[in-house]
Amino acid sequence: MATETPPKRERRARAADLDPVARRQQGVSAARRLVLVLWAADPSQPARAAAPFVYALAARALEIEVEMHFTAASVRWLFEGVAERAHTDQARTKTVLDFIREARTAGVKLFACAMALREHSRGEALHQSARVCQGSAALGEGAGVERKVSRCTQSSRRLG
Repeated sequence: MATETPPKRERRARAADLDPVARRQQGVSAARRLVLVLWAADPSQPARAAAPFVYALAARALEIEVEMHFTAASVRWLFEGVAERAHTDQARTKTVLDFIREARTAGVKLFACAMALREHSRGEALHQSARVCQGSAALGEGAGVERKVSRCTQSSRRLG
């Protein structure tokens, strides 16, 4: 009985990584969608907010559909005045709002947990582009938002 040697198996696996047809034949497919859940990247530690946005922007550059879901205290970024004041590095080169704007421009869909929004609101308004939907809010003008959730309302002020 002939057996396949490990080096031959490894060569075939490496070839599949490079050849899209071989990948499909082996049942391996490239990611088409990325969902990032933010829960510890809240305004108490703004430096933690940069990495999820960097990952989201990199995935969009690869034409992968990206959603960012803000839960727990991370929903504070979606209230007016919070993201504008928070810098993600000591050199103060970029605010969380800068990342939000870049992500929206790139087509990243931003969602927030409605329960967390109620829990962490301190009387601020959401950015106007935030759509409050059953169970979540979405930032941006994304056409997919209405298809994903129903009964959305829009807040009254605009994110710059």
